[in-house]
Amino acid sequence: MMNNTALRAGAQSADNTHMVFANEEHEKFYFEKLEQARYQDCYHKALIYILGISEDTRNHFSQIYDIKSGYIKTECLHQGWQTSGSVRVVRLAFNLYTDGTPGVDDYESRDEQVSECREYSVSDIFCCGYAMYFWQGIKLRYPEYCQKQKSIEEILAEMKERKSAENSTDGNKE
Repeated sequence: MMNNTALRAGAQSADNTHMVFANEEHEKFYFEKLEQARYQDCYHKALIYILGISEDTRNHFSQIYDIKSGYIKTECLHQGWQTSGSVRVVRLAFNLYTDGTPGVDDYESRDEQVSECREYSVSDIFCCGYAMYFWQGIKLRYPEYCQKQKSIEEILAEMKERKSAENSTDGNKE
């Protein structure tokens, strides 16, 4: 499997930067499924983008999500085709779509529910080779917070400016 990064010249995310895809199959999947989705809102964009990252999740999309009804299928987390990477993809997609940890509802035992909830932690999801693409999915889901990322130089300059302003204000009090 090729692990190239495809950039689509015409595709832009909400922050007006080019979208990054894992490969051509990911890009094709995203645009095809988004066109079929009930809505083209930030929830569906993030869900479809994330589920398109992995070949496993692309191949089992209908076992993960019902595109007509809009329902996620949490039972897919327990199916034999899942890998450690595809489970991470599905959990992040579900979390961005529902703003929760829906896999927890599959368990009756409190201990099992707590254990499943922990599987949605940032470190349990992001510690894999898909992290760069996960970030793109987050930007699709939360465009209002990802409009422009500041460089470290810009952040340090703002901090210095604030500190100077505070010092000049403090100097007036003496």
